[in-house]
Amino acid sequence: MTEEFDYFRDRNTGKLFDLLLQLTTDLHVTTQRLHALEALLVRHGVLTGGELDAMRPTEDEQRVLDGRREAALAGLMRIITESGPAEHPLRDQWESTLRQKAG
Repeated sequence: MTEEFDYFRDRNTGKLFDLLLQLTTDLHVTTQRLHALEALLVRHGVLTGGELDAMRPTEDEQRVLDGRREAALAGLMRIITESGPAEHPLRDQWESTLRQKAG
């Protein structure tokens, strides 16, 4: 991590802070969109109030939800495990992924 971006003087603390910011941003955007979508569906009579909270996924739907959760966690783990300077922290991982796809 370059000194310019090393606010905490500890790379691990910086990564943890990056992770927290990413999670907070993702959660805020998702929550806002979910509330807006639910409000529109209720407003247009597609759902009744509270129906979304009572929804129970089928086995296939649960598999999709589980897969999305795993993908999200993998993305967050990349933040913790990334290497390289702040200007291009995931360059090593990116180049490794490209080599795997080409091979």
